[in-house]
Amino acid sequence: MPDYKIHLDDKYGQSTLIDIPAEIAAAGEDWFNQTLTTVNDAVVRLGVIQGEFHWHKHVDEDEFFLVLDGQLLIDIDGGETVTLERHHGYTVPRNVIHRTRAPRRTALLMVESAGVVPTGD
Repeated sequence: MPDYKIHLDDKYGQSTLIDIPAEIAAAGEDWFNQTLTTVNDAVVRLGVIQGEFHWHKHVDEDEFFLVLDGQLLIDIDGGETVTLERHHGYTVPRNVIHRTRAPRRTALLMVESAGVVPTGD
């Protein structure tokens, strides 16, 4: 598996202003993922990515993607590819095999269960 930079610590917690553009600017790796905050039983993660993630699924959790800048391609097992441009969102249902790809540097937010394993089950 490639060396993804995935930070599961809740960086800001609650009642803290989060400067998302500053977080995006500070992300230097080709595949950076940071949990920003926890909301009830879910986490909000910032991804700053370029390249492709491996095929995977989350057996028990849905996964929501919202593109802030750039373009995200979500390949769904069976042939469909969903293209997300700036301010587009999409939910991958639980137990669906998928992979994400970003042809250029892309910033996105992900909302998913706090217990999800980001690299898949």
